[in-house]
Amino acid sequence: MASANPKLSMRPFLPADTPLLAEIFRASIQELAADDYTEAQQEAWMAAADDEAAFGKRLAGQTTLVALLEGSPVAFASLKSPGTLDMLYVHPAASRLGAASMLVDAIEKLAGARGAAKLTVEASDTAHDFFKARGFVPQQRNTVSRGDEWLANTTMEKPLPAQGGTG
Repeated sequence: MASANPKLSMRPFLPADTPLLAEIFRASIQELAADDYTEAQQEAWMAAADDEAAFGKRLAGQTTLVALLEGSPVAFASLKSPGTLDMLYVHPAASRLGAASMLVDAIEKLAGARGAAKLTVEASDTAHDFFKARGFVPQQRNTVSRGDEWLANTTMEKPLPAQGGTG
C-alpha cells in the first residue's frame, strides 16, 4: 500500500547521478512547463542535457543536492555561487510532494552560511509562483536564447537572514 506521507531525504550529487538527473531535467521541462512554453522552446531548453558529460560537469561544478523519495532521486537543485540558485527541477511524478521546498530550504541555508545576503534565481514562468510563495520578489523579466528559441524568465531575489542572529 502506498504511503500517505512519502519519505523524502536529501544527499549531495554523485557523478553517477548524471543520467538520471538529466532525465528528471527533461521530464520536468516537458511535462511541468508545457503550459508556459511552446514545444519548440521546451526542446531547445531540454537540449542543455543532450551532452550528459557537460551536464554532469555543470552539476559537479556547483553545490548540487539531490532529493530522494523512498531512496530514489526525484529532484535536484544547485547553488552556483554563494547567492545564486542555478537549477531546481522536480520529476513530474514527484511534483507537489515537498521535494522542491526541501531543496530550496537547504540551498537557502547553504547560501546564508557562505555569507550571501540574498538568494537570486532566474525563475521560469512555471516556477515563478513557487518562488513568490517562498518570499522571492521579482526584480526583472528576461529573455534567454536557447538555440533558435527565446525563453522568458524572471530574476527573483530573497533576502537571507544575517548569520549569527536568532533566525
